[in-house]
Amino acid sequence: MILSSEFETYTAALRALPVYTSLTKEQLLTEEFLIERCGPADMYYAPHNEYMNRSAQVVIIGLTPGWTQMKAAFEEARRGLELGLTHEAISRAAKEKASFAGTMRHNLTGMLNRLELHHYLGIPSCGGLFLEHRNLLHTTSLLRYPVFIGEKNYTGSNPDLLKTAFLRERSLAFLAEELCLLDQPLIIPLGKTVEGCSAPRQAGRHIGPRPLFMGVSASFRCQRAQTEAV
Repeated sequence: MILSSEFETYTAALRALPVYTSLTKEQLLTEEFLIERCGPADMYYAPHNEYMNRSAQVVIIGLTPGWTQMKAAFEEARRGLELGLTHEAISRAAKEKASFAGTMRHNLTGMLNRLELHHYLGIPSCGGLFLEHRNLLHTTSLLRYPVFIGEKNYTGSNPDLLKTAFLRERSLAFLAEELCLLDQPLIIPLGKTVEGCSAPRQAGRHIGPRPLFMGVSASFRCQRAQTEAV
């Protein structure tokens, strides 16, 4: 399922990027892909979080896509355009490529295995959530699109997300839109900021009776992976 039509707005700029090559910040952190700017925070477009797996049994919520994820998503989307794929196919492929890309995926898999999530799901390892058991997983971010402070990954502080109207309102709106479309999955927020926004008092009726796996943030923070989300 596609959550928005933003892809159409940026298709021409995407097509103008080189294909089958490594993209740089100079090519992506530009006015062409800038969605919104508020104070020191710049929000840029990225194609992967527009795809949603509504049948997911587990939802992992990060803070915001970091540079590694943004780069991977753009490179995959550019290949998809070259191959003539549909918007949904491109966004899905970008999601599968970019979700917790890099060492974060390995670290997250190990952490979830230690928490025995794979036993809960009846699969051999949580690594399968990113491969053959991808149908069980939906990954997303409080801030659907990448946010940078001076071209550095936004970490949830300086400015504080919950105390900054622009960031707080966007995060709660994005979260509410997705949660109301899901059917009682296990929700795993990563990081204290994400936990704060995912708590029922913040997310309100959109969380409802959904199982919320709090407390994962401490383990994940030890690996500093919450600084770059899906």
